[in-house]
Amino acid sequence: MATKALIKGNEAIVYGALSAGVQCYFGYPITPQNEVPELFSALLPQDGGEFVQAESEIGAANMLLGAASCGIRSMTSSSSPGMSLMQEAISYMAGSELPGVLVNVMRGGPGLGDLSPSQSDYFQSTRGGGHGDYRTFVYAPATGQECHDMTIKAFDIAFKYRNPVLILADAMVGQMKEPVNYTFCPVDSGNPDNADNPNSANSLAERMKIKQNLFEKDKSTHWCLEGNKGREKRLLKSVWLNDAYLGNRIAMLQAKYKAMEAEIEAELLYIDDAELIVVAFGSMGRIARAEVEALRKAGKKVGLMRPQTLFPYPTKMLQDFAKQGKRFLVLEQNTGQMIEDVRLAVQGMATIEWHGVDLGHFPSADDIIPAILKCL
Repeated sequence: MATKALIKGNEAIVYGALSAGVQCYFGYPITPQNEVPELFSALLPQDGGEFVQAESEIGAANMLLGAASCGIRSMTSSSSPGMSLMQEAISYMAGSELPGVLVNVMRGGPGLGDLSPSQSDYFQSTRGGGHGDYRTFVYAPATGQECHDMTIKAFDIAFKYRNPVLILADAMVGQMKEPVNYTFCPVDSGNPDNADNPNSANSLAERMKIKQNLFEKDKSTHWCLEGNKGREKRLLKSVWLNDAYLGNRIAMLQAKYKAMEAEIEAELLYIDDAELIVVAFGSMGRIARAEVEALRKAGKKVGLMRPQTLFPYPTKMLQDFAKQGKRFLVLEQNTGQMIEDVRLAVQGMATIEWHGVDLGHFPSADDIIPAILKCL
């Protein structure tokens, strides 16, 4: 049964992961994502899982790699500087085809920056971030509900494609409180009779049964490490030193990333008759939605495209809109990053404008509506 509660986006991520059957969480504190490990530390052990505060972000990412190699549903979370420290392990996971979920609640940068909202990790997130030719699947939530729902999807995508999946939120989305529906039912530790009753929906026995079923499903393709008694050995690695082996491996990974295009998602609003389409993601997409709706009431022919997956990117959608003669305005809270993907998609077929919101600034209608009207 669904529960509705007023919670932060960070907390919604935790409830989504628990609903998805997460078994292990490894993390290290950094603002503005600290509610994620804090809530996990309370709820995951009650749910029969393992919470580990690592000695560093590097340690957390490598623990995630180890758990992933055993086919265990695991995740970590951090914020911008911490994610930079995790990139080597993420590259190894992608090269070894290991599934795992990572959360980046972005803050301002470069360096330690500040704690305010920012969208300046777009390049790092969508281009791989570490060394080598690899990509992570990237979700971009704009609401607390999407924080919850996309976390559930992230685990399914990670194991479907055996690849790291990144949830790219920001300080605004992570810290904002709003009503969220979630289905996770914590173990009733206050009632021993209920907690130990295997027929109870929130008993530990029932939760462990659900997790075991997910574990069996995830490793059913026989790739993870679980002891080699009675079978041929399995080898998970990212080093390929024989001639041409690496080239073949990279080609296989690229084909997998191409297949991920079947999972592309985007919110489209007032597109059919729009002369100008505003393109924005995450918290900026949420704010732009309100302004687009206000301008629509004033008779302006403006629409919204909010990519919910940043990799793979909804390139084909943009191309189709450009062929219809529509123009584009890209809104971002950075110095111009997603606009490059819009330019690559449109390839000169339409006019593209860009408007950036200053880092450390909470944007309002006064920041955005003049930019839209200018383009119109």
